[in-house]
Formats: sequence, C-alpha cells, structure tokens
Amino acid sequence: MSAEASSPGPGAGADANASPPAGRNGRLASQGLPSRAELAWYSFARTLLFGPSWLVWRPRVVGKENLPQTTPYIVAPSHRSYVDTVLTAYITSRRLRFMAKSGVFTKPWAAKLFGSLGGFPVRRGTPDRVALQVCAEALATGEPVVLYPEGRRSSGPVLGPLVRGPAFVALRTGVPIVPIGLGGTERSMPIGAKWVVPVRVGIVIGKPIWPPPRLQGDRLPRRLVEELTDRLRQELQVVFDQARALAGD
Repeated sequence: MSAEASSPGPGAGADANASPPAGRNGRLASQGLPSRAELAWYSFARTLLFGPSWLVWRPRVVGKENLPQTTPYIVAPSHRSYVDTVLTAYITSRRLRFMAKSGVFTKPWAAKLFGSLGGFPVRRGTPDRVALQVCAEALATGEPVVLYPEGRRSSGPVLGPLVRGPAFVALRTGVPIVPIGLGGTERSMPIGAKWVVPVRVGIVIGKPIWPPPRLQGDRLPRRLVEELTDRLRQELQVVFDQARALAGD
C-alpha cells in the first residue's frame, strides 16, 4: 500500500463526453461487489500495517465525522510522500480503492499484491478511460476511491494545479469528494528520500464537496469540471494547512 498513488492526468476531465456504463437512475453499473475474502484480506493487511506505522508517525486524525456513512465517495488527499497511501487508510476501516502509477504493476507479484489491496493502475498524464471506468465501478459497489488531485507527489506548503480527474468522476457518478490534508509526510519521506524518518503526522478530513446536480443524459460541460476542480483546490488547501499545523510543520 506504499506505492505512489496517482490520478488521471489533465486530459482526464477534458473528454466530457466519455460515458462509463450507466445503471439505474443514470448512475454507474457495477461489475460485482468485493468478496468476503477480499475484504478480510484488506482488513488483515491494514491491521498488520497499523502497528508499526503508528509507532513511526503517531498520526492524529481530525474530522472523521465528515466522512459520508451511507454513500460512496472520492477521497482526495494532498500528496507529498510515498507514505501518503498508507496514512490515508487511517481515515476509515472501509476498504479503499486507489490508483497507482502503471509502473507499479509491471511485476506479476506486485500487480497481484497491490490489486488485492484495492489498487489499480493508471497511465499518468493521459485520459485513461479504463482507470476512470474502474473508479466508477468501485464507487457503484459502495467503496470509496482514492484519487490524488495533484496527480503526483509535489513539494512545499502550497498545492499545485490540480488534475481534473476527481471532479470528472464526481460529476459522472454523483458522489461527493472528501478533501484530506496530510501534514508531516514530506518531512517523513520527501521526494528523493530512500528511508522513512519518524515524525508526527496530522490528518484532517474536510467536509464532503457534492457535485452540482445535472440532468440525466446531458453533456458534461468543461465549465462544471473546472469549477468543481477550483472548489476542491480551495478546500483541500484549507485542510492541508490545518494538517501541517497539527503535525508541527
């Protein structure tokens, strides 16, 4: 679960007419619920990982009450380190599905391992329709999906430009986006570092951002994607600042 997660590149939101399979009420059809074995394995792996990770990062989580309880949602964290994927799992005991760069899945054993833990590949910087469809199918089963709005690891206290993938998926599926601020992770393992440094980490969960309603079957205007992306950037910056303060950054 420590693979670098990602999100479809800037082009992902530009193809406003790409339509994943639709289900009842215009929402997206699913290809199946996760099996009990898959959920049990995820729970076991998460529990096994949390012991040592707690000693390393002593994470403090604020805002769990903001997580939707009866609907799937998109988890949209800030991204400063490889360790962000592990720490994002602290927000909920539900299985999280997450994108990872396609290079992580080149080895058969890695593909099997990360796939069993909810990961799926994305070709960064491209409008990866397959990855977006996997997102839609996971959300249709009720599972939260992690999409990193910055697309890749960045550095510093200010968010860079966001990719449009999270907003595009939210508008297509009708699910909310939950901004997640992760503070302290850049000090723990910045870009280029090979080892993890023990630090205190702060995790702040923002209020869900609901996409505006739209009529079934209508075209998805680029304007809506850009407006939702702008709103996400503003609210993600707020929780990122709060998380950094919590971590003592």
